[in-house]
Amino acid sequence: MITKSNYFVLMTIAFVMIQSTNVIHAFTSPTSSRITQGTRITTSLQQQNNDQERKDFFSTVKRLLGASVLVGVGRKPLPVFAEETDTSPSGNVIEIKVNNLDGGATGTVKIQMKPEWAPRGVARFEELVSNGFYDNCRFFRVLPGFISQFGINGDPNVMSKWTSSSIPDDPVKVSNSRKTVVFATSGPNTRTTQIFINTRNQGNDFLDKQGFSPFGVVIEGMDIVDKLYAGYGEGAPSGKGPNQGLIQKKGNSYLTEKYPDLSYISKASIAK
Repeated sequence: MITKSNYFVLMTIAFVMIQSTNVIHAFTSPTSSRITQGTRITTSLQQQNNDQERKDFFSTVKRLLGASVLVGVGRKPLPVFAEETDTSPSGNVIEIKVNNLDGGATGTVKIQMKPEWAPRGVARFEELVSNGFYDNCRFFRVLPGFISQFGINGDPNVMSKWTSSSIPDDPVKVSNSRKTVVFATSGPNTRTTQIFINTRNQGNDFLDKQGFSPFGVVIEGMDIVDKLYAGYGEGAPSGKGPNQGLIQKKGNSYLTEKYPDLSYISKASIAK
């Protein structure tokens, strides 16, 4: 027997299924946005308003039907959205001390490792931190409302040892929400040393379909990330900022001469 309450539940489920199908068709247009290492980057955000509407819709669905929302029969659950990023402890915490913030101040950023999200990414990042790779690395690409990028060593001899040492991709399990920390790539299975922090308030979930897999999340110091020097803008050749090829070739000598105001990491370590 269908009671009044059961009828309401059935109608809600039917509504959700219909709306899910409509939403899926509405968000299938391609995007050319990329975050790469050593190549030109196009930062198109044309789908963001639609993506926000999708987030609002599925957040409502989750409240009605539970946390695991399936998009169609047999499809995988959607990644977490910006407001739902899991910051609970699970792996090591990486502490990054940052100098030369906009205005000359210093600060500390703490990143919670999430091996359940991307175990290969976590392992590589911790390896690099343990080897002192990120010490004195500049934040060479800071685009407010999008990302902050670092990870080219200031010593070309050190950098050359890692350039071809790539790791396999991790599948994308969570969205590129604000505060998440992710490897840059130049294509499938090309992650080496470059990292970016997502800084857009609504998140950059259009990067999910491009294979960018978050491996950590900022748990302290996001206000410091927002103060990284951003005055040079996008990198060459599409902007007037640092050229990644020249950073790899000449190291910090190139950056200190041409881009002296860049914020930089004085020390990165695994917190005890």
